[in-house]
Amino acid sequence: MSFVAPPSSAAGVDLGRILDGNIPAGDPSTAWQRRRQEYKVVNPANRKKFTIAVVGTGLAGAGVSAALGELGFDVHSFCFQDSGRRAHSIAAQGGINAARARRVDNDSLYRFVVDTVKGGDFRGREAEAFRLGEESVRVIDHMNAVGAPFAREYGGTLAVRSFGGVQVSRTYYTRGQTGQQLQLSAYQQMMRQVQAGTVKLHPRTEMLDLITDGGEARGVIVRDLVTGKIHAQPANAVILCTGGYGTIFYLSTLAVGSNASATWRAHRHGAYLAYPSMVQFHPTCLPVMNPWQSKTILMSESLRNDARVWVPKKAGDDRPPAQIPEDERDYYLERKYPAYGNLSPRDISSRAGKELIDAGFGVGPLHNSTYLDLTQAIARLGRDVIWERYSNLIEMYRQAVGEDPMTTPMRISPNTHYTMGGLWVDYNLMSSIPGLFVGGEASYSYHGANRLGANSLLSASVDGWFVLPYGVMNYLAGKLNEPKPSLSDKCVTDAYARAVERTEALLAVNGKKSAAEFHRELGTILFDGCGLARSRESLTKAISEIRDLRAEFWSDVRVPGKSTGINIALEKAGRVADFLELGELMCTDALDRDESCGAHFRVEHQDEGEALRDDDHWQFTSAWQTDAPLNFAGNPDLKFTRHAEPLEFEAIHLARRNYK
Repeated sequence: MSFVAPPSSAAGVDLGRILDGNIPAGDPSTAWQRRRQEYKVVNPANRKKFTIAVVGTGLAGAGVSAALGELGFDVHSFCFQDSGRRAHSIAAQGGINAARARRVDNDSLYRFVVDTVKGGDFRGREAEAFRLGEESVRVIDHMNAVGAPFAREYGGTLAVRSFGGVQVSRTYYTRGQTGQQLQLSAYQQMMRQVQAGTVKLHPRTEMLDLITDGGEARGVIVRDLVTGKIHAQPANAVILCTGGYGTIFYLSTLAVGSNASATWRAHRHGAYLAYPSMVQFHPTCLPVMNPWQSKTILMSESLRNDARVWVPKKAGDDRPPAQIPEDERDYYLERKYPAYGNLSPRDISSRAGKELIDAGFGVGPLHNSTYLDLTQAIARLGRDVIWERYSNLIEMYRQAVGEDPMTTPMRISPNTHYTMGGLWVDYNLMSSIPGLFVGGEASYSYHGANRLGANSLLSASVDGWFVLPYGVMNYLAGKLNEPKPSLSDKCVTDAYARAVERTEALLAVNGKKSAAEFHRELGTILFDGCGLARSRESLTKAISEIRDLRAEFWSDVRVPGKSTGINIALEKAGRVADFLELGELMCTDALDRDESCGAHFRVEHQDEGEALRDDDHWQFTSAWQTDAPLNFAGNPDLKFTRHAEPLEFEAIHLARRNYK
């Protein structure tokens, strides 16, 4: 492929170097098999000599901790929750994909790869999509074996259903609580290793900084959220499995505590951040109902297997939905994308819903939603069938809204959900910092410019159980005679001093506004300027506003209390400080990428409302470097450099996405 890097389109952006993703040459369908044969291994007797710090205990973090512990490594696992089982993987609802092809609907590994690459609008690695599909079979068998209670058909075989962006049934599920059941199963396996003594679990502990020595990752600096004590954990390798950064928008489907601080701290040490502006808005969220909300609630995409999405054909029609006849309803996804209908991918479904809401066709008290209607499915299949499939979702909606979706259509609206962007990693899941590995949503792998539903639980599980253990062991095999740093080594004491300095700087501002107020303002700026649709004008404005807001934060944020003991305000302030830097990079990336692709919809680049890619100039992954003094605890002047990893497609031919 001839690679043509376009000139920088965002002020202050420098062009960097061409990156090598370290993907095995040759047939992408066999790349993973060949790479595994190349990996080095560590003698079982030597594994206990290596200490590995794992940050995060979701599906990726718990999986890799359990796997490495089982292998005999000395694993230290950190999470800021009071229990590792409360990681945000537990909130996923609909299911987990696998290319097992157990139904006679012509599914296959190749079709899985086509759907994944096409769903990501050809901005992800083809070879990784093959790996994801290949290992998906093992993931289902493994999670089933360790206790995940997958739904079953009458004869006992595992049940499957459809999800957005595909025309076959490959999604395995446990009603509407798949993430919860998979997370509990992975957590149990991790706790088994805790009991065995190979894994040391550190709950209520937050990573504040990365220890690096000679450009390699050598441990983490953490703060005990109960005592306030800051301490170091030296290690031979570090694995970040800390999830995505969707809460940067303030209102999102993520847990309020979800944040980007671990990955952003690593990024500031030189770990490139790929596709930071690629954020997925889920079309099936509950609408914002009042100005005091701290988050939004997700209704699983699985509902769209049976529910139909519609709005009144007449703008401003406030009649109850039951009083609007069929010929006065616009089933807009079925109209615009008849081949996929209500199971169209999330990016185009979200934009289609928002366009109608903005045009005055929204429903509900605030006219900010569309209908998700189960009533026809109930009439066709019966209440018992629908209740069996979606009971927990129906009950959740009843409690949140006070209406019964069995008789009245749900009201939904697009909102922030998942980040395809994350730390750049090579094919071995190692970042641009040697010894720093990244898994799950914290990395940018697999999904390109848009993630297909039910591929997130899959990618996290594949990374944790079946990719990271190989890559980490291969790295450590060449480090047998290199001890981890001691607590007195300069690389450790310097990192410790940076964390203390930054903590004290936040407490010393002594302003008038809470960190939550700044967070809410940042979310509004990002949603307006870098949300479902972006433009040169909106992004330029957002960058300026974020810089001003960051300066105000460091002059007027109020963090009550002190550094010792429990201080939730201090935790929040540190995370918002990182968001205020990350937000500028997100908008810079979106401004720089002068095309539309997947969830990145630049209004200047569209054809009849659909995203218009520019493969001649933008067929590469943008991986960003941010330069600013590490020891500067305040409002830094950020300088961004964009590196590029060319994307090649051999098995899947480049084509414009078409779901019609």
